[in-house]
Amino acid sequence: MNPWRGHPRYNCFGCAPGNPIGLHLEFWEDGDDIVTHWQPQPNYQGWIDTLHGGILSTLIDETCGWVVTSKMHTNGFTVEMNVRFRKAVSTQDPELTVRAHITEQRRNLFFMHAVLTNNAGDVCVEGDVTYYLMSAEKAKEIGFESFGD
Repeated sequence: MNPWRGHPRYNCFGCAPGNPIGLHLEFWEDGDDIVTHWQPQPNYQGWIDTLHGGILSTLIDETCGWVVTSKMHTNGFTVEMNVRFRKAVSTQDPELTVRAHITEQRRNLFFMHAVLTNNAGDVCVEGDVTYYLMSAEKAKEIGFESFGD
């Protein structure tokens, strides 16, 4: 489901499989949701054994970006992001899950809600993200050629 795979300059911190310091996220559709699963690592801690809030925010932001990519078959960029940290996330947690979906659309603005849960199913982070949707022509200018693997 990655339209940038194989692009010579593709090195996204969130989803590029070849980025040596990246998160290597992969995404799947589940009804209206886009879902990713990720295993925390100690290299991404803030406080001892606690995942850094910036990494948690990146997980929310990247998942919402993939909502636009997969559901609208184009690209865009984050305009606003509000993140609520409900519970600390351990770097020792075996797997986190992030789900995001569109809640509203107004012209080229997409409003999305995302939820990050730990392996026990506890809601740890919630985010509301506003994304500006690019035209197909502009998306192609920045390397978005087609959708799908």
